[in-house]
Amino acid sequence: MAEGALPILSVVLVNYRGADDTLTCLRSLKSDLDYPADRLQIICVDNASGDGSVEKIRAVDGVELIEAPDNLGFAGGCNLGVAHAKGSVLAFLNNDARPDPQWARAAVRVLTEQPDVAAVASKVLDWDGANIDFVDAGLTWFGMGYKRHAGTPDDGSHDDPRDVLFATGSAMFVRAGVYRELGGFDESFFMFYEDVDLGWRLNLRGWRVRYEPTSLAYHRHHAAMSEVDTKDQSRELYLLERNALAALYKNLSDATLAKALPGALALSVRRATARGEIDPTQLEITRRGEGDGSDTVPIARTALAGMLAIDQFVEMLPALAASRAVEQAARVRSDADLVPLMRKAMEPAYPLPRYLAAHEAIVEAFGLEQAFGARRRILVITGDAVSERMAGPAIRAWNMADVLSAEHEVRLVTVNPVCAPPPAPFPVVQSKRRDLESHVAWADVVILQGHAMELAPSLKKPDSSKIVICDVYDPMHLELLEQGKDEIAEQRELDLVGVTKVMNNQLDRGDFFICASERQRHFWLGHLLALGRLTPALYDSDPTLRSLLDVVPFGLSGKPPQQSRAPMKGAIPGIADGDKVVLWAGGVYSWFDPLTLVSAIDVLARRRPEVRLMFLGMKHPNPEVPEMDIGARVRALSGQLDLTGRHVFFNETWVPYEQRQDWLLDADCGVTTHYEHVETTFAFRTRVLDYLWAGLPIVTTDGDAFADLVRLEKLGVVVPAEDTDALADALERVLYDAEFAAACQDRIAAVRDRFTWENVLAPLTAFCRNPRPATDRLPGSEPLVRKPALGAAGTVRRDLALVREYLDGGGATELARRAAGRVRRVARERMAGRGGRGDG
Repeated sequence: MAEGALPILSVVLVNYRGADDTLTCLRSLKSDLDYPADRLQIICVDNASGDGSVEKIRAVDGVELIEAPDNLGFAGGCNLGVAHAKGSVLAFLNNDARPDPQWARAAVRVLTEQPDVAAVASKVLDWDGANIDFVDAGLTWFGMGYKRHAGTPDDGSHDDPRDVLFATGSAMFVRAGVYRELGGFDESFFMFYEDVDLGWRLNLRGWRVRYEPTSLAYHRHHAAMSEVDTKDQSRELYLLERNALAALYKNLSDATLAKALPGALALSVRRATARGEIDPTQLEITRRGEGDGSDTVPIARTALAGMLAIDQFVEMLPALAASRAVEQAARVRSDADLVPLMRKAMEPAYPLPRYLAAHEAIVEAFGLEQAFGARRRILVITGDAVSERMAGPAIRAWNMADVLSAEHEVRLVTVNPVCAPPPAPFPVVQSKRRDLESHVAWADVVILQGHAMELAPSLKKPDSSKIVICDVYDPMHLELLEQGKDEIAEQRELDLVGVTKVMNNQLDRGDFFICASERQRHFWLGHLLALGRLTPALYDSDPTLRSLLDVVPFGLSGKPPQQSRAPMKGAIPGIADGDKVVLWAGGVYSWFDPLTLVSAIDVLARRRPEVRLMFLGMKHPNPEVPEMDIGARVRALSGQLDLTGRHVFFNETWVPYEQRQDWLLDADCGVTTHYEHVETTFAFRTRVLDYLWAGLPIVTTDGDAFADLVRLEKLGVVVPAEDTDALADALERVLYDAEFAAACQDRIAAVRDRFTWENVLAPLTAFCRNPRPATDRLPGSEPLVRKPALGAAGTVRRDLALVREYLDGGGATELARRAAGRVRRVARERMAGRGGRGDG
């Protein structure tokens, strides 16, 4: 990384009566660390040592010494240092540690390349570099963090980067904006587990904490603690017990906490009695008379530590409750999401026989394994009718819910008045628009389509913590250009502005987007870029941009269709058993071209009198979708050509979703025709998937994504738009050239599996397994390196260059115009600033 591209780094150390260690650390930072001196700020906070430390540290050049008025602990000392930090990246280094030369550069590289990483956990070895201090983080269900593999030899097996729950405070890096957004370390912890708590909160808010083994440091473990603790380490035990309960209380969800906190409190008592080897039955009534002569019982400080920790946890509860409210309101990830980062959540941690027995009993009694395995709650919202007769949007929403329900708790909600669903392995609910917010509040992840976001305004608030997935498979504004042709001009323009605003709101808010084709993806990428969502940081971390926008086509059932009856041949008057049936398997809308198709049937019927065309659905199942004039026009044309009831047939209702297979298998080919316009270019004709499912050769107009598929895979015939003769010839070929039709069917069988719902939904299911906010929506996100201020001289040079440019471009007139524009802009800015201050 170029020197100028490196961010300013502020390294914070806290000293408490450890001047000799601190001086060693400071000298190493100044002489050994490979980082530009002009971009490095070293801050040392002395926690009121009172032992002459301040004078020794002040003698080191290039170190900003901050004197705390009292001993603020590690957490408070770090926060005091951060208050004086100038860098966009903060580093915390224990005063009894020393950095490897590449310690900082390696961590900064991760933060630069991965914009969703908030903190970097350094690899930490002992002072000699032989044994492990930190290479991975673990967390028990009762709130105790621990360093996995600590004390074992460093054999190189932990040199792969990985996500972790937390970084050790002895050597870590964090984005300054994020640290301040979260309020820094929780000072009520004083020391121990403040790093666990911070990492836990970062992960809950959607940030990642990344272990980077090339960011290396060396540590004398707990050198500072030895100055204040007793030989039995009871003060450390007290802080560990208390702070574990505090972290647990702040960060677990309501449901999990209800089970975990009682168990954690009970287990803390058992740890105390087991450590102190206290006889737990000494006060049983059956033992009266044994030792009753004394009013006191000796208790080891190690036992007392656990009991006092619970007492002080209770004392902290009012303040912790306020902190908990903040964290729970801001969280975007579930407890179950973080279980993999906990590594071994059910780990008992202490090898004491009585304690181990209690741990097992508590875990079983409170159902803790199930509590930490709770399923994620996913809400799928559609505006379409959900019933036996479903159109494309409802079918798509239904199948999303069906596939996701195998791993998550899923609820499908429609705001449409029609909700009479078939049996489903997930709840299907009809919601009035005013009641939709209650469903949103229930969910961890919200998947929406159409106008749904406008009905849940809480999702658009800047502080919304819900993960939102926008299904933009239907470019509604392009659709409206064609659909609204019959509207008066002014209304048409207003409608387009309104629908475009709806789409922009989704694109501004979404954390992940899915569309139906690569063509659509290119369209939406341009839209996202214009709205400022495609940031350099996102591009650098994912040049494919699929972490933001991926392709999820319409799908088809993995179960082959089965025919229970023949609904057309021999069943509908005018369609005989031996007739050749062309199926239009969907609705008739303004952007389609059924008129050319009817004309082609008229041409073909003159030489093939047994050809029949069936329009499968003339009345949309959603009562909120108006009938379009194209339906009346195609009926009229068919009547004028004397085809209705002889060669062209209309199903005036809508075929139930589960019955469509009977109609598909009773047909000989599938057809879709449309006009040549921009809606076609980016459309995804869902009915073609049904043709693939049933193995029907396909005739389609050129211009959309499916035409490319049909042409490339040789699944049928592609014809030019509005070419009656070419369409008639194509239909004749797929209907009467048996060899060609059989070859199409063979190739369709090979292609079909790619489009099963389980396969096409793979990007969605992958995201829902690990849902996170979009990078630019993470709280506290800001550039690591900012453009330096010009200063007075730089401003003069810039203005002179602009004067020359304006004179060259348009002479004095252009210069005067530009100058007047700047004066007006400055005046507006000053007036806006004055208005913002109010009247006092």
